Amino acid sequence: MGTENNNRRKFLSKLALGSTALATAPLFAAFGSKKQDSTTTKDMKAIKKIRALGFQWETLDPFLFCVHHEDFYPKGNEEMGPQASLEGRQIGSDFHIKDGWRMYHGEKIPGFPGHPHRGFETLTVVRKGLVDHADSAGGAGRYGNGDLQWMTAGRGLMHSEMFPLLNKDKENPLELFQIWLNLPATKKMADPAYKMFWSEDIPHFSAQSGVHVEVLVGELFGKKSPTPPKDSWAYIPENHVGVYNFKVDAGTQFAIPATADGVNRTIYFYEGKNLFIDGQSIPEYHAVDVDSSAELAIEVGVDGAKFLILQGRPINEPVVQHGPFVMNTRQEIQQAFNEYQRTHFGGWPWERYDKVHDRSLGRFAKYVDGTEEKRS
Repeated sequence: MGTENNNRRKFLSKLALGSTALATAPLFAAFGSKKQDSTTTKDMKAIKKIRALGFQWETLDPFLFCVHHEDFYPKGNEEMGPQASLEGRQIGSDFHIKDGWRMYHGEKIPGFPGHPHRGFETLTVVRKGLVDHADSAGGAGRYGNGDLQWMTAGRGLMHSEMFPLLNKDKENPLELFQIWLNLPATKKMADPAYKMFWSEDIPHFSAQSGVHVEVLVGELFGKKSPTPPKDSWAYIPENHVGVYNFKVDAGTQFAIPATADGVNRTIYFYEGKNLFIDGQSIPEYHAVDVDSSAELAIEVGVDGAKFLILQGRPINEPVVQHGPFVMNTRQEIQQAFNEYQRTHFGGWPWERYDKVHDRSLGRFAKYVDGTEEKRS
């Protein structure tokens, strides 16, 4: 524990106001990152703006942040870490892809050991692989392979997100999206909690031949996701919050229906080469802000395409963010740091900050009220 406590002190030192140490961490990242090259398309009715994607994806209100992780982890060892040498890596802050994978903030197991949040929500969509969750309120879980974890940080919560490499005899690929969704001022001090959208409960369907859709949040093509937490901006239907993932086969044409006027809607083209929106060719790994009130004509060329849609009515409130805290004023940010340093948002009840669960466990969720859910 001596080494672990020393590492914890190093982490806490990064939380001082004015520090830039967290700017490169995808789950702690500042939103004021350097803007990518962009194109404003005044002559196209539905398309408002096209911009290149970096490691951190720029989002529009009510979203704060999005990142797409894809790591090709090797076989796991007895500790559920990589069965490979860690030599040449910056352990504790390994964000450079080497041999197809990263350790992030993990030292033995890849992932993000215990860290705090306040004032917003995280939506973690695990496409492949598994994530082990533990938090300062006593919640725990293991989820993945299509599941979505919706965590409301509210007034403050510490949690860990570790990537256990369960397979000892084959590789352990991981792919996930993490999306930060803002909370309005009236909900920023809500009780912290989390909720699972299990893969079995998320609509997966073909909107037509060659168009495979997941309605992760919201409603599309007449299909509805599970209900968001009651304190979320997404809980109110009139806010039209949506998260939709598309996989479209080569040579397919279809239309995405319009949503309400005044909603921010962005398409993130993250895989493929030939995507056309209303006849406009979209470069690979670019984002497209579109008119929410317009139906979108989609055409995919010879390689197929994958894209994510984020949409929602803007909250239209001041956003002041520093590291893991998102509030409305600088004073509230200072208060968040002071309270975290004093209380650690309830303290860490687990024996280690990089908590992983027993290898034999399947997907499960243990909530702060003591209830549990299990999936195969």
